[in-house]
Amino acid sequence: MEKRVFGVTGVEVPVIGQGTWQMENDDRGGAIRALQVGLDLGMTHLDTAELYGRGRVEESIVAEVIAGRREEVFLVSKVMPSHASYEGTLRACERSLQRLKTDRLDCYLLHWPGSHPLEETIRAFEELVRDGKVRSWGLSNFGVDGLEEAVRIAGPGRIACNQVLYHLEERSIEHSVLPWCERANIAVVGYSPFGNGDFPRPESPRGRVLTSIAKAHGASPYQVALQFLIRRPSLFAIPKASHEEHARDNAAAASLKLSAEELARIAATFPMGPDTGELPVI
Repeated sequence: MEKRVFGVTGVEVPVIGQGTWQMENDDRGGAIRALQVGLDLGMTHLDTAELYGRGRVEESIVAEVIAGRREEVFLVSKVMPSHASYEGTLRACERSLQRLKTDRLDCYLLHWPGSHPLEETIRAFEELVRDGKVRSWGLSNFGVDGLEEAVRIAGPGRIACNQVLYHLEERSIEHSVLPWCERANIAVVGYSPFGNGDFPRPESPRGRVLTSIAKAHGASPYQVALQFLIRRPSLFAIPKASHEEHARDNAAAASLKLSAEELARIAATFPMGPDTGELPVI
């Protein structure tokens, strides 16, 4: 599995990781097996959050997956904005650590901008880093204005990543968020890279383009999409897979090599659209 330096952290992280959003609705045994297979295949960037299943995903799925394998995993969780006061962030992190049965997170994110002052959240993040409970911290669902505010508060070189919605039908981060993060050496982690169930159907015009490129490589359209979404050095993706075969398909995408012509064809088939200034979210 290809790895890249994860922003300012200096840590090499797999370009394709594993997301766990909505996994509380899946067969638990199948989900655990899929995540374990993903780890076996090198997808050791494992993303979760206190929000997912109100902590059940952390406690009943991720904790079991990483048991005995913690040193392999780049473990990420997130604090909900409603908990993101200074004291609330510290308490939320402690709860996540307890549910995950670990003593530290590799990266801890603010799930989206909220009403608590960002200064408080960042002060808590920095304290968690000093205490060794968090190795790095970042943001999720932040646009350029919020990113600029965070850098004003924390200073440069502190924000590890910005996790944002990014898939073929939703490329608007490429207008401003992605370039801004690249200039600041902030990793960009794309969630829901298959569009949360809205992946182009094979018989559709756009789906036929993906299928054509995939056939030329003996790959799947999903692998082609993933490779496009990690084509730049700043980009990482965290697809969710609740079945072993999907995990294997995702992992294989990291070794797929698309030509410049194929990348251009995909970009033309799935244009960015206008820059509305709005950050897309689910």
